[in-house]
Formats: sequence, structure tokens, C-alpha cells
Amino acid sequence: MGALAKGALLIVLATVGCVSTPPEPERVADPGSARGTAQGTVIGSRSESGGLSWLGIPFAQPPLGALRWKAPRPPSPRAEPLEALDFGPECVQFAGPAGSDAGSVVGSEDCLYLNVFAPATAQPGSEPGLPVMVWIHGGGNSVGSAHVYDSSRLAAQENVIVVTIHYRLGVLGWFSHPALRTPGASPSDGSGNYAVLDMVRALEWVRSEIAGFGGDPRRVTIFGESAGGTNVFALLLSPPARGLFHRAISQSGSLSSVPRAEAEGIRENVEGAHVNSSGEVLLDLLVADGSADDRASARTKRASLSPAEVGDYLRGKTPGELMAVFDGANFGGMYWIPQLIRDGAVIPLGEPLDVIRAGEFARVPVIFGTNRDEVKLFAMMGSEHVTRFFGIPVWLNDERAYTLETEYPSQMWKVRGADDPARAVVSREPGRVFVYRFDWDEERKLLFADLSTLVGAGHAVEIPFVFGNLDLGGLGEYIFDPERRPAADALSVAMMGYWGEFARTGNPGRATGGDLPLWLPWDASSADGVRMLILDTPADGGLRMSSQSLTREGVLAQIAEDPRFEDLAERCAVYRSLAERGDALSPAEYTAILGGACAAYPLAEFGRD
Repeated sequence: MGALAKGALLIVLATVGCVSTPPEPERVADPGSARGTAQGTVIGSRSESGGLSWLGIPFAQPPLGALRWKAPRPPSPRAEPLEALDFGPECVQFAGPAGSDAGSVVGSEDCLYLNVFAPATAQPGSEPGLPVMVWIHGGGNSVGSAHVYDSSRLAAQENVIVVTIHYRLGVLGWFSHPALRTPGASPSDGSGNYAVLDMVRALEWVRSEIAGFGGDPRRVTIFGESAGGTNVFALLLSPPARGLFHRAISQSGSLSSVPRAEAEGIRENVEGAHVNSSGEVLLDLLVADGSADDRASARTKRASLSPAEVGDYLRGKTPGELMAVFDGANFGGMYWIPQLIRDGAVIPLGEPLDVIRAGEFARVPVIFGTNRDEVKLFAMMGSEHVTRFFGIPVWLNDERAYTLETEYPSQMWKVRGADDPARAVVSREPGRVFVYRFDWDEERKLLFADLSTLVGAGHAVEIPFVFGNLDLGGLGEYIFDPERRPAADALSVAMMGYWGEFARTGNPGRATGGDLPLWLPWDASSADGVRMLILDTPADGGLRMSSQSLTREGVLAQIAEDPRFEDLAERCAVYRSLAERGDALSPAEYTAILGGACAAYPLAEFGRD
């Protein structure tokens, strides 16, 4: 594979955890790393730098058989010590596009494992222990794993314990159906939000066991990116998670949830029912296995089954049979299901912003942030303004149109993922809300592809900076310009310092060492108060505070007035992209934009429906 293809695939796939990790170093059990847990002794390994890691520790019973689509149970005790030298299996998902098995079903239902990374200074039972950072990976909540996040450098530089976790994905992680709410079942077992409960169970394990690894269970920070950042928001709202963490960082997440009716209904009966609701999935399964000939007969068949029979039918399906009704050929193997379902027990019933405004959330210090060019990572693989050979983007054929196509959806991502949540939280918790925007866009040029404009400060690009892994398993040379690498390294050190100081104190301040610009909290006292820290290298302005903030109404007004659009079709296409993503517009609002002018360009003319 040439340099261009390697670079494009790496930036699109590796940073979102959709490709295999580099070859793992051989790990040898170190007797000095033996640690006791309630389930038994675990033995880890030691790196050349002296840091310790324990991989593949079970934090719950395998959610198999009768435990599928139920809240996780604590793990069973072990009679023998566990040599925790290898990652646990990834959860069931479609394979990403990088390998020969792209689109096939990989992973295991037995996947509820976590990993602990500790610096050489960590001492079991020390008082106070080291701050703990619990990482929740991204991947649309349907792909991804903890395997690709080497946390040893972050742990060593910031003198923190880092825990990375798995959680059930896709249809096995979020599936709300009346037949699964059996008589006498607990609200958690019937919630449909099993992946969120997996995260809660992992945090319960951390609370009980992390002191034995040198961590402080009273200083636990949850942090995650993309879907992981969205899950951080969910944990802030989730009553079962209260008291299990003490700070939270959402990187490129989104404050969202869906009503139970949308997650369960079928299209004929429920307006707005999700195309992959549990009701729709059940009908698809009945047709797929020959129990029904078509949708109409599937509905008749479904009506003849008792709730117990439906539950047995669903639990009798193999992971491959369940996954077969979804399209695994989407970006990185991701597929879309209703998630973060408003069940009233795990996820509140109200709109998330309203829940926060009412004060019903975990009152902890928070960092919310997004990347300036979020949607470029996705647009480069599908935009008509990008020329691609064999699916690999090679150059922009219309930079103006590409900029407009990506700028406003990226701004709306900031509204949903940072500014709106910040305004809501700061109304209840002034002085404890910190916001950032990641602006680094100095990727190198590979042949004809200028990655700085194709990807720029795109989605997931900040992850290697947070973990200090700019080498990207030896492939960093395809992304980072050698002449600009020192500045990128310095930015990575700064970001780890801010994240680490926040984990220690609940305030990122001037980062570890106290010699960087002061990261001030969101100031809601005046229109020109500071709002966010911009993360960038000195060549583009460096680390600096900004008073900029965005609103939904303001972004829509900018689209209406922007003179860079050459015609109405271009402008309406941007509005439509917002309606597709659910970021800002319903279909009815879309057709009403510009006094109804966009009605001349109905949704079907602009792509996926």
C-alpha cells in the first residue's frame, strides 16, 4: 500500500479504533505485580519504563444465554490467579474495512473486560492513591474496543491510573423490547440500556478494587470520545452512576437520548419509529429465518407469539443471525440503532437539556469539547467535492464547496456537544464547566492529498494527543510533518497535562507543572466572558482562551446569510445535512427554511433517506 493510501486509511480508521492494533509486545508475568481483588489475584506485566499493566480483567459475568439483554452481574470468584497479560475479546461488531474480513461479524458476547495501566510510582493501598481516569472508547456505539488505546504514556506522564473498558455494542448493548421486560424483572434488566449498565458495573469495580492498584476511588474521572463522549453525557444523567465518578470529560460527544416509543415501535404504528427499532428488528428476523414470507406475514406471526415466546426467540438467535439484519458496509462497520433509551431508570425520561436544567445530573466538574472540523473525517470518504481512487481520497476538486459542506455541521456538533451542555450545566454549577475546541490541522501532504485541508482538525484527531501516542504504532510518519512534529509533541504534552491536572483537582488550571495558559471556566456572567480554550500550536495562535460560543439559531442564521454559497441548492444541501444528522432540523423545519424555498429541493434529492 502506498503512502497516500496508508495515510488516508490511518487517519480515517485508526483514530476511531476500526483497524487492528500494531503487533503487541510480548508480555511476561511479573510476580511483583500481583494484586488482590474480590474475585482473586491478578498478575500483570511491567514495561521497559517500569510501568505496569493488567489486561483482560473481567468486571462482570459473561452476558450469555439468559443474561443476554440483562444488567451485568458481578464476576464470579476465581480459584487460581489470573495472568492478566492479554486484552479480553472485543464485543460483537462488524469488522472494519481494513482487513479481508471486512463486513463480517467478529468479537464475542463474552467481552466485559477492563484493563489497568499504572505508572511505576503506583503503590497498592497508598493513601491518598493516584487519580483514576476511566476511558470509554468511541465507534458509534456499534464498533470499537479498548485494544487500540495504549494508555501507558498518559499514566506515566501524569502519574495517574488509567482504566480502559469494553461495553456491549449495537443491538446487544441497546435493545428495548416489551418481551424482555418479564414479570418481576428489575428496572435495570428491562431498561434496554445494557451498555450503559456495563459502564456502571465497570465503575463499581473501580470503586471496589482500584485502591489495590494504587488508585484513589474518590478521584475517578470518566472520559471518552465520540460515542464514548456521548456515553459520558449519559453517565452524567444516569441515576445508577451517581457517586461512582467525580469528574467527567466528553470529547466530541453529543447530548442525546431517544424516547422508548421510537426505540420499540414499528413504522405502521408509531410515527417516528426508528428504522432499526426492536419492533422492526423482530420483523426482519422473522423474514430472514423463513418464519414469515414478507413484512405483512411477519406482523401476523409476531401477533401470534406470547411475550415469553418472543423473548425466547430473540435470545435463541446467534450474534451472526442478529447482525445479519443490519448493514455492515457503512463507515468503519458502524450501523445505527436506537441508543440511550429513555426508560426512566437508567436514562431519564425527559429531553437531556431539560433534565440538566432541572438539576437532575451528577454535580461534578466537567470538560466538554469538540474539534473544529469534526465532520471532515466522514465527508472526505463520501463528498462529491473530493476525488477518490479505489475509495481513497486523493484531492479536493472544489475546496470552497467542501469547506461549506463541512463547516456548519461541525459548528452544530459544537453546539450539541459543548456549548448547549455547558450553558445548561453552568446554570447549576458555575465555575466547574470547562470547554475546549481542538484546532490542530497541520497534517502532512501525501502526493496530491493535502490532509490538512481534507481532514484538518477532524473527528478523533485529538485522541493521539490525549494519549501521547503520535507515533501511531509506527505509522505517524504518514500523518505528521517531521518539521512540525516538535510542535505537535508539545501540544500533546500540554493536553495530557490539562487532562491530568483536571483528574487530580477538578480544575485543569495551568496543567501539570503550572506553566501553561490558565484554562478558565465558562463565564456566563457577561456576553464577552471567556467560553473555551483553543488547543493549537504556536504557528496557528497556540493555546489561548476565547469568548466565542455558538447557538443553534446563530448557526442557522449564518447559513442563511453566508455569501460563499453560489446557489440555493448548495445552501439547502447544508440545511439538509443537518436534518439528516438530527443536529438541528426536523424534516418539517427543513422544508420551512428560507420561507419554504428549500421545499424546491426535497430531502430525496440530496442522498441518503
